[in-house]
Amino acid sequence: MKYLDEFQDPALAERLLDDIRATVTKPWAMMEVCGGQTHSIIRHGLDQLLPDGIELIHGPGCPVCVTPLEVIDKALEIAARPEVIFCSFGDMLRVPGSEKDLFRVKSAGGDVRVVYSPLDALTLARENPDRQVVFFGIGFETTAPPNAMTVYQAKKLGVDNFSLLVSHVRVPPAIEAIMTSPVCRVQAFLAAGHVCTVMGMGEYPALAERFGVPIVVTGFEPLDILEGIRRTVHQLEEGRHEVENAYPRAVSPEGNPVAIRMLEDVFEVVDRSWRGIGMIPQSGWRLSERYREYDAEERFRVGDIHTQESSVCRSGEVLQGLIKPHECSAFGTLCTPRNPLGATMVSSEGACAAYYLYRRMQVPTSGDAREVSSVG
Repeated sequence: MKYLDEFQDPALAERLLDDIRATVTKPWAMMEVCGGQTHSIIRHGLDQLLPDGIELIHGPGCPVCVTPLEVIDKALEIAARPEVIFCSFGDMLRVPGSEKDLFRVKSAGGDVRVVYSPLDALTLARENPDRQVVFFGIGFETTAPPNAMTVYQAKKLGVDNFSLLVSHVRVPPAIEAIMTSPVCRVQAFLAAGHVCTVMGMGEYPALAERFGVPIVVTGFEPLDILEGIRRTVHQLEEGRHEVENAYPRAVSPEGNPVAIRMLEDVFEVVDRSWRGIGMIPQSGWRLSERYREYDAEERFRVGDIHTQESSVCRSGEVLQGLIKPHECSAFGTLCTPRNPLGATMVSSEGACAAYYLYRRMQVPTSGDAREVSSVG
């Protein structure tokens, strides 16, 4: 399959690994930002193939995982109302709130529907003028443009029974928050290729210069990630801190100007809380004044809902790269995909879910076998 099989070639993976092994002279710790990259790394065992001393730290790049608990509770409050059709992508339905999840709201009679596009929710609003249709808009810069376009279309068409519950976050401020943490161990970043496809690379040079860290834009297949690691290792060993594009088949430096203009029209940048991490300044979006009438949080007056995170779940430490999932005492026991304590276990991009799915149940001992045949 074009752009898939050729990026899972074990022979090419071995060549990249040989280059990495020949270059490394000291330990380095780098963070892959995106949860999709984390799943690819764990699925293909890439972290186990790297030379000793190269550590991959899993970052907060799972949009479901970083959606704050209080936003989940706001969604549950809105979804339980009889006049509402609540629409969401399927990966949000089992994310636990304080006491329940969207599946339980649905089983109790709430009209909760899985859709495959925010435009599906807008169609439902037009077909059900006597109901309030709400779409749960979460995610990073990748999913924000279609959600912005849907609100734009709703206003253009005069559909006043549609609204958006917004929980969008931005990657560059998260990198800044990670680097300014007093416990930060990250020396380089593998940036999320799909985010840069939309936003371009313009915000990264200042971060690389300020913190002295290489930032390499990376894709999601095994060879994409290994190439990103290879470039990162070369920079670290040579004492450079530059922004490189290792995903040119999808990413251009300027990103998608049309999508960026849509985001600037529909949204405005605000401070946002991240689940398990806390408030990060200028790290999210909300609907701009021009489109504020489509804000579900204001329409349904749920802005005063506030919650407290579980004291048992350590997903916040996982999201910050402070621990690996199997270092949490609840992992695989009190917390499983069927009974998750936090979103990192239930999300399709969550680090805890990846470790559970691919049976990384224990902290590995040194000298584990490393075979390139596991790639692909």
